Amino acid sequence: MPGEKSNRLQTRNVYVFGVTSFLNDAATEMAYWILPAFVASLGAGPAKLGIIEGIAESVASFARLFSGFLADRVARRKPIVVSGYFVANAVKPLLAVVSSWSQILAIRFADRFAKGVRGTARDVMVADSVDRGAIGSAYGLIQAMDSAGAILGPLVALALIGHFGMRGVFAWATVPGALCFLVALFGIHEVRKSSRQVAGSEPPVASSSGQPLAVSHTAAGLPSGYYYVLAVVTLFSLGNSSDMFLVLRTGDIGIPPAQAPLLGLVFNVMFTLFSWPAGKFSDQFSRSWIAAGGYGVFAIVYFVFALAPSRSAIWAAMAFYGLFYALTNPVLKALVVESVGEDVRGRALGIYSFVTSITTLLASVMTGALWKMYGAAVPFFLSAGIAAVSALMLVGHRRHQPPATA
Repeated sequence: MPGEKSNRLQTRNVYVFGVTSFLNDAATEMAYWILPAFVASLGAGPAKLGIIEGIAESVASFARLFSGFLADRVARRKPIVVSGYFVANAVKPLLAVVSSWSQILAIRFADRFAKGVRGTARDVMVADSVDRGAIGSAYGLIQAMDSAGAILGPLVALALIGHFGMRGVFAWATVPGALCFLVALFGIHEVRKSSRQVAGSEPPVASSSGQPLAVSHTAAGLPSGYYYVLAVVTLFSLGNSSDMFLVLRTGDIGIPPAQAPLLGLVFNVMFTLFSWPAGKFSDQFSRSWIAAGGYGVFAIVYFVFALAPSRSAIWAAMAFYGLFYALTNPVLKALVVESVGEDVRGRALGIYSFVTSITTLLASVMTGALWKMYGAAVPFFLSAGIAAVSALMLVGHRRHQPPATA
């Protein structure tokens, strides 16, 4: 029947987005881990690299915000998503022919802008492609595929760099990038606004914990439950500095820089293995409690890094850290989506991504300053404490949500 066929195509979107995330992240990570050395080879130091990455991530944050508002207003989101994948994967291979750090800046600017624009629109399409009871599973699957690509990319780069050099690796990134674009172009099925319920027509629905959700169905505002989650996540993000500080901390106890990619591999393996199960689990139980558990994991990891008792403890903590990402990234995204009406999902996700990105950037500045003034342990203890408080606040999310109305 036509309705059943449409539902199958929409559900297939989740798997298509999973494949595109895998291929795109493989292409991105092939280039990302060798970029610092490549920038240095052009005569630019850490300061220039900081400018490149700072501008790139900032523009991605604003692009996510813009994309969220745009996604709520356009009838077709597929062109936004597909064009985002096209631009990102068209500019990355240009790294093979650049001759200055300013050209790298332009490429990273275009890459991150494209990522931000497509990201929120894609997340809205994913939410629209599945029932509310499967949103966590959908985001978890895509996150698992994304982090799997993050594992493959550096391994491929490692295999290629000895034969083709850094520029050759950038050129070879064209292969997964082109496949990503083709899968997106021919595999994604448009979820039209006409197929979704119009604003105000949807009755109160149950959350993953079985409690009613009060959601806003007007473009005028977002519900208080959403803002409570946003406030908690913002507080947590004040202690969630760049993971590069974790890598820097490992050097304090004698783990050589050459082993940093192995630390990332341990982390990403755990992230990949648990993302989909965590997302599926959140469809059956309270997302707030699961995400709070992720914050608890973060607190433990940062407490261990503050003490830095031994190399083995740091290796174990780094593996455990992957569980934090698995319990929070897909689950919090699903929590945001289920907290609002379908007509404002883009806005909600865009604001969420923007606020967390900007706050995390601020956290990195604060961590660097505290590290310089008081030593490494202080900022890690502070981050652990903030995460613990945030976990307790997130557990109380349902109590702060107003009752649904008929």
